[in-house]
Amino acid sequence: MPQNAREVQLARRPSGAPVPEDFRIAEVEVPDPADDELLIRNVWMSVDPYMRGRMNDRKSYAPPFELDAPLYGGAVGEVVASRYEGIAEGDWVVHGLGWREYAVADGHAVRRIDPAIGPPQAFLGVLGMTGLTAYVGLLDIAALRDGDIVFVSGAAGAVGSLAGQLARARGHTVIGSAGSPAKVAFLRDELGFDAAFDYHDGPVAEQLAAAAPDGIDVYYDNVGGEHLEAAIGAMRMHGRVAMCGSISGYNATEPPPGPRNLALVVGRRLTLRGFLVGDHADRRQAFEAEVSALLREGRIVGRETVVEGGIEVAPQAFIDLLAGANTGKMLVSLAG
Repeated sequence: MPQNAREVQLARRPSGAPVPEDFRIAEVEVPDPADDELLIRNVWMSVDPYMRGRMNDRKSYAPPFELDAPLYGGAVGEVVASRYEGIAEGDWVVHGLGWREYAVADGHAVRRIDPAIGPPQAFLGVLGMTGLTAYVGLLDIAALRDGDIVFVSGAAGAVGSLAGQLARARGHTVIGSAGSPAKVAFLRDELGFDAAFDYHDGPVAEQLAAAAPDGIDVYYDNVGGEHLEAAIGAMRMHGRVAMCGSISGYNATEPPPGPRNLALVVGRRLTLRGFLVGDHADRRQAFEAEVSALLREGRIVGRETVVEGGIEVAPQAFIDLLAGANTGKMLVSLAG
């Protein structure tokens, strides 16, 4: 077992968009696992937009990251030492102690995965929290119904791309917005979206109206801001919004303005509902069964953007994620 390993620490709290100086690569001692603990060699780690909020020192649904301490995030790794009954050396596990090369974890806080179902990194993306977020948001929060027209923002991202594909697999009309011509082409040509547009090309409301002239029933919101206002304006009677994220405001230094058309929520009897995937662990079994089958059948694609280079490239990968550099799930390979 290694004596020392590297981790990424938060050196200072970002103001606006994060920069490399906000992070620090530190070498730390790797302790031996105690009773009921595991030592894990992380092989893959996830970077996700929600992590930006935890870098601020303000009250939220998750506690802020501590300064001069390692960051946290999803990771998949191989167990190299175990003192937890039921998980052995050589097993693969998914857990929340990413941003470090080796992690000592409570055995109760990790989940053993079966590489026969899919490659290990898929349990950070299409078969992991990302996929479950798309599944729950679309089916449970937005209560997808027969005949719904679905609009997904951030549709080329990790969650959005799967939400759109799940709706398409059920035969729904799906419209997506993304941030570049290449991503729009990905949505149309590879994922089979019925329509897609680049939100840089003009007002979102105008482009959405052109793509969905009869309106929409479901909006899967990953972006907030102008997209949310446009979706409310396009909603048909009894439309539903699954509010998953609002990446358009994550780097804002001032509170972004809210939608100016909230009065429509009353007249059209709309439902806007936020959610956290951690509240829906009971849906994991149904999610894994359905999505793994769709993957085997080739009816959905788990697109990944993999950043090579080990732990030292993780901060830049996160910075690039917030700037829209990913298509699908952004992953950092820690294998070296």
